[in-house]
This record gives sequence, structure tokens and C-alpha cells, in this order.
Amino acid sequence: MIPSGLSQMTTRWFTDVLRSARAISSSAVTGIHFEPVGVGIGIMGALTRATLSYDNVEPDAPPAVMVKVTSPYEANRAQGVVLGFYEAEVRFYNELSTRTSMRVPRCYLAEFDPATSDFVIVMQDLGGCVAADPVDGMSVGQAEVAASALADLHGGFWKRVDDIDWVASVVDERVKALSGTWPELWASFSARFADCLPDGAVAAGEQIRDSYWTLMCMLGDSPWTLLHQDFRCDNLFFDHPSDHVSDDAQNDASVVVIDWQSIGRGPGAYDLAALLGGCLPINDRREHEERIVRDYHARIVDQGVRDYAFDDLWRDYRLAHMASTAVPVHTGGTMAVASERGRQLIGTLAERHFTAVLDLHATDLIC
Repeated sequence: MIPSGLSQMTTRWFTDVLRSARAISSSAVTGIHFEPVGVGIGIMGALTRATLSYDNVEPDAPPAVMVKVTSPYEANRAQGVVLGFYEAEVRFYNELSTRTSMRVPRCYLAEFDPATSDFVIVMQDLGGCVAADPVDGMSVGQAEVAASALADLHGGFWKRVDDIDWVASVVDERVKALSGTWPELWASFSARFADCLPDGAVAAGEQIRDSYWTLMCMLGDSPWTLLHQDFRCDNLFFDHPSDHVSDDAQNDASVVVIDWQSIGRGPGAYDLAALLGGCLPINDRREHEERIVRDYHARIVDQGVRDYAFDDLWRDYRLAHMASTAVPVHTGGTMAVASERGRQLIGTLAERHFTAVLDLHATDLIC
């Protein structure tokens, strides 16, 4: 059953969920304390932490779980339905999560109702991990670990996504339709967030507005893998909170990746640009991005990718920074932003992504 609200997430319901997932066998949930997570941003889903108590504690019984349901904001919910985000995340956990070595939360329940587009996901609580503040940005060490994990995801699915054609590609009809709405999106976004953009960004945005479908088709000509497509600070949880991640932590096990509702198929550079362009402070990206991109390339080569030279990756990386501007432009232009914090986040993402476009002279590729 997909609960319609917290009142239906009873002790019996949690007991049934955890028993079905074999997290508990004989014990039962006897108490629940709900705590909203990420209040005020409310982009695509509502997240709640449920702290649980039991009549007796079994070794694998989780002390808390995260529960994700549809957004309470109607405009955002409608976008999630149209873009297929809710169904995609449920299917990722049920069908694809075991096919990657990237660390993802343990999922206890993932259900979607195609008749109503309601969904529920009950997953591992990551309270012991830390996520970088998306406005402040992540450290270089965290970005290195995240890029390494991305290489593992992409290398594992490299040219192995033909069998998951239910996952939209970077040249899907929905992307083509998005390109047709760019004039309207850009007008709405720039009216609200132009003050956040660096000099030259408005002109670059107008070029992207007029050539978005062309640049996505250029990206679509490169080898495809499975993409996360929302690879940003809020969705990356690190075991190591320090600014400098130790050498022995440079592996995929040191970061847990959540929020798989935007999954896609396309070149891995799409996720890499989202990470380095959206999550690193601008000066850190400028100083370290080429080295991190080279390390990413070396790691996918180690996993058997042989037909993708670094120069091809770098071209795609530049293109992907232009594609990444769609995140702040679309979000800032269409969705309900419920707090000043949400507005600050969109403005920061816009500044970082458009600065990367300018730094890399990316628009030269579509002239």
C-alpha cells in the first residue's frame, strides 16, 4: 500500500515493510518519530526521517529510515509526473541498483501507482554520513571521491544500456520538447535570476536557448552509459566529513548516492559536468577540473573502456556544461521555490554553471 500521508505510516505498516525486506523477522515496530528533511526547498519530492523503536531489536533492524513521497507542491508534482521521475526512481531501486558497484542506500520498499502517480520509497537512513552544503560547495577531496564513484557507475554500464530503453536518453523526445520551451523558460528564469549571473552569461544563455537541441544531439553522438542526471551536493553523502579525504578513502564505498529519479542514458560527461560545475566552488573548479577529468578518464579505461579518447571526453565535458544550465534555468523558471534558501541554491547553481560555460568557451562548439 502507498500511504497517502504520515497518518497511514503506522507501526504496523513499517513492520510489514521491514519484514518483507527481511530487515526484521520476529520483532515489530512499536513507536515512530517523524522528522521532515529539507523543509522549504521541496523541488520534486518530500523526504521524512522516521526514527523507529521496536519491541525487541534484531541485529539488522534499522534505528531509522528515510521515507520519500511525491512533492506537496502541485506544480512540482506535475513536473515529476510529466518527466516520469517518480516511476523511474522506483524502477531504479527495483531493477537497476544491483547492477552497479556505486554505493546506493539500501531500499526496503519502492512502489509506484501508475493510475495516480503516487509513489513511496523507504530506504536506509544516512544520518551517519555528511553531505556538502550546496551553497558553500563541496571540497576538492569530496569531488575527487564522487568523480571516482561516477567512473564506476559509467564504466559498469558503458554501452550496456540498450536493454533499459524505458530510461530516457539525452536525445529523448522529452528533451526535444524541452528545447522547444527554452525561449519561455529563459525569459522566466532570467527575469528572476539574471542578477546571479556573471558578465557574459546572458549572451551565452541566449546561444544555448537557440541551440539546445543541437548541442544535445552532439552529446547524443557519443557512447552512452547510465546517467544519474542530478549529481549534486544534496544527493551525495560522504563517510568522511573532512575537507581532505585520505588516500585510502579514494573508492566508491566512501560516498553514497541518492535521488535516482532523473536517471538517463547518454555520455558520462553529463554527470561529470554537473558534479564539477555545480558542486565545486568556482575557483576550485578552475584549479582542479582538468586533473579530476583526467583521473575519471583513467578509471573508466581501467574498467575496459577503450574507444573513448580523453580529447573526446573533454569535448563532451564542455558540451555538458551547457546542458547543465538546464537545471537552474528549468527549476528557476518553472517551479515553486518555497524559501529564500531555495532561491539562493538556484542562483548559486546558475552562477557556477554559466561561469563554467564561459571559462571553457563552450559556446564555441555550437557557433
